[in-house]
Amino acid sequence: MRRSLFVVAALAAVLAAAPSIQAQPAPTEHPLLHEIAAQVSPEQQHATIARLVAFGTRHTLSDTKSDTRGIGAARRWVASQFQAISKDCGGCLTVETPSEMFTGRRVPNPTEVMDVLAIQKGTTDPNRVIVISGHIDSRVNDVMNATADAPGANDDGSGTAAVIEAARVLSKHKFPATLVFAVLSGEEQGLYGGHVLADYATKQGWRVEADLNNDIVGNSEGINGVRETTRVRVFSEGTKTVETAAEADKRRYNGGEVDSPSRQLARYMDGLADRYLGNFKVTMVYRTDRFGRGGDQVEMLKAGFPSVRVTEANENYHRQHQDVRTENGIKYGDVIEGVDFAYLANVTRVNAITMAALAMAPAPPTHVEISGAVSADTTVKWRPAPDAARYHLWWRSTTDPQWRYSRNAAPSGQAVLKDVNIDDWFFGVGAVSADGWESPVVFPGAPGSWTHEEAPPAPAAPGTPGASAAKPRG
Repeated sequence: MRRSLFVVAALAAVLAAAPSIQAQPAPTEHPLLHEIAAQVSPEQQHATIARLVAFGTRHTLSDTKSDTRGIGAARRWVASQFQAISKDCGGCLTVETPSEMFTGRRVPNPTEVMDVLAIQKGTTDPNRVIVISGHIDSRVNDVMNATADAPGANDDGSGTAAVIEAARVLSKHKFPATLVFAVLSGEEQGLYGGHVLADYATKQGWRVEADLNNDIVGNSEGINGVRETTRVRVFSEGTKTVETAAEADKRRYNGGEVDSPSRQLARYMDGLADRYLGNFKVTMVYRTDRFGRGGDQVEMLKAGFPSVRVTEANENYHRQHQDVRTENGIKYGDVIEGVDFAYLANVTRVNAITMAALAMAPAPPTHVEISGAVSADTTVKWRPAPDAARYHLWWRSTTDPQWRYSRNAAPSGQAVLKDVNIDDWFFGVGAVSADGWESPVVFPGAPGSWTHEEAPPAPAAPGTPGASAAKPRG
């Protein structure tokens, strides 16, 4: 009897510690996202990769004059594809080819690195930009070999095919925010195409809300022989690359290590896949990239733009950075036979519905703050925006990977969560349009801010965390 009373008392204590929670608002079902997912074509992507492979090599240092072989011919072909898509949508795409000259460890002589961008201007908020990217350049074992055949079917013909197919599908629709479809060069020689993209975005004054960088997204059979056809990995940084020393001090004390905008993008993609893609799932990986490796999203992160890397679930290293050959019965080389087009189409669907949902939703809230020390309640503040009809307040346990609880809030810019203790939970705010499109969640303060224009925090009182000051890096 005494043991039973103890169990009942313990259960009562747990329930008392939990916040008083209203029924969580059900997410609005958007038929547009089902329509977009259905329009992605594996056959179109097969044709794209076959054409890319036919250029022989797309090495960054390869021929730029030939019409049939090398990086120059491949880039011009991509531009022609974007122009054809634009013709079909009444000129909705503007094709740009920003470039810069580079030299470096893998670029011994000054070389022009050129990206090919197709820009679909937003209808009402054109400076807010959603990017999908993949790199067109390829390589073999010797990263400096610019003449040998380097098919690059999966690395990164698959990412390029995802970008072009996303452009074909999404160009059939209109969105408030701008969509950018970016095919990059120079990745294998030093992430130069990502640098060109980041520089161009900065010079254009784009408010980049997301860069979905697709690199190696078309293979489903790993080097271990296991086929992974039902999930894709999304890598995201935990703390911002551009975080200052003062911001790091405050974040270490109050939390935010797993709540950067890039991490919220990964959560957003995970939720969309769950709701719209059946048994095809997103696996979030809490790293900026695979261990000891990198992609073009790194350069976007350096510029302060929220970015993730999308990569297949189980890689086959025999098909990456290899001369095409057979040794001891093992086939090496990045050939088109190594691409699973049904799988690639599903990865592309994740990207396309994410871009559409982001572009239809209001911008992520700004100036998100919380207060409530030595109080039973938590006050949440944010700056209201004209495109948001309401807001969702979110909270979760500090050890929970996903946002768990939420309630609606009026667009007043402030709400109080009664009996939700600030010490025990992480908090966030999402903006919701009148027709139910919701932005990613924004974590309070500098760790979660999507913009570079947040008002600086008030100076901390002497002796409190974050009282030290430091100049921003970079």
